[in-house]
Amino acid sequence: MRKNIHSEAMDQYFDAILNLKTREECYSFFKDICTVNEMLSLSQRFDVGVRLLKGETYQEISEVTGASTATISRVNRLLSDENDGIEVAASRLGIQVD
Repeated sequence: MRKNIHSEAMDQYFDAILNLKTREECYSFFKDICTVNEMLSLSQRFDVGVRLLKGETYQEISEVTGASTATISRVNRLLSDENDGIEVAASRLGIQVD
């Protein structure tokens, strides 16, 4: 069962992210609230998600990103939910997915 993440604190957190204007502001903000490993994990999961949407195999993704097959499988499982967040973000960045 999934936890409900919708809350006032989460809304405020997302609003803060949406108000960042530059990549440097993003680096500064996330360095304040995440460890380096957490930031690298989030960026790796986004990369894995984009590659899955492009139709790359687990093996290809693992070789390029260094992600474990467990991580790739977890991201793939989340992509199969009704959410389309990675696809929307990739599209807005001009990344072509299948």
